[in-house]
Amino acid sequence: MFSLIDTLMSSQVKLRIILQDHEIRKLDLPHGIPDTVDELESIVREKFGLDGKFTLHYKDADFGEEYFSLTSTSDIKDKDTIKVVHIVEPPAVTLTFTDVDSSIESVLVTSLPNSENSVHPASSSCSSGSQDTLILSSPERVTQRTQRWPTKFPVPTFAYNTELVLASGNEAFKKDGIQLSFATILSDILEKLAESIFLYVAYPTSAQLNDVAEALIQKHPCLKEPGSYNGCYGWQQRLKYKMAGYRSKLRGLGCPELDVNSLKKKQAHEKAPAKNIKKPKRAEVNYLPPHPQGETEGTLEHVRLELLDEVKKRNNSLVISEKMAKTFSIRRQEVVNEAPPISDL
Repeated sequence: MFSLIDTLMSSQVKLRIILQDHEIRKLDLPHGIPDTVDELESIVREKFGLDGKFTLHYKDADFGEEYFSLTSTSDIKDKDTIKVVHIVEPPAVTLTFTDVDSSIESVLVTSLPNSENSVHPASSSCSSGSQDTLILSSPERVTQRTQRWPTKFPVPTFAYNTELVLASGNEAFKKDGIQLSFATILSDILEKLAESIFLYVAYPTSAQLNDVAEALIQKHPCLKEPGSYNGCYGWQQRLKYKMAGYRSKLRGLGCPELDVNSLKKKQAHEKAPAKNIKKPKRAEVNYLPPHPQGETEGTLEHVRLELLDEVKKRNNSLVISEKMAKTFSIRRQEVVNEAPPISDL
């Protein structure tokens, strides 16, 4: 009889289970350690009411009590410590791709219901079943780009009177080859082109400005310049200076992507207009966005601290994704403005 009791007692196993950093429980196994890891996971799940996917880690004495993934129950014994590591699955995302050669309607949307002539820049948002369009109703959203530079630049629609002058000029050019005198409409053309260019990039290259100039004279041949090697070199230079002025205007309004390059933001030995310009590299479409409307560095820092607690909770991927998206701007401004070392990141 005593041998039977001794046998039963020897088969009983107790394990120390770490569910969370602040929650440690004891697990009694009256029949001993299961033969497989799957059986042990099922017992842990049922005993402590766990949901979602997780794995078990054990302490290995050969490596200074460091945790390793449990692949065999033979690696553990009575009164060992087992840690439950939850697996957070990222939310499913469906991407809807559009052709970059499509018209500017993929970048610009129609006006609001009660405004006949107001046009707001927009960014495409991904959806599971259709191509939704987000209206950017606030100027703070202008720099949040979602489109790369198109292979063929879409020339915007100018003011009504400018379009009438261009239509008449195009007809005269096709009929008699007469060039249009565009001095009266030049400012409107450059302003609208600068706005359209800024939807894609704040610091266009010479090649990109050349694309815009070529697209302009292709749509409106009456603006072609006689004597120019490509018929639009003068337009390319006008756009170059117009973009510089356009950036200066937006910089004064507090655009983060441009304000970072202002002279007052530079160090004493770098105070030159063309010195150490911070601008997006290739494929960076949302380089330095402003904070969400109504948010400040203080409120976003509070959200970031909340995020540190949210990542410790189970089945919380949706809240984490929302807070990560909300605090994206403050992380980008820290990386771009402060340029912290890799060790800090």
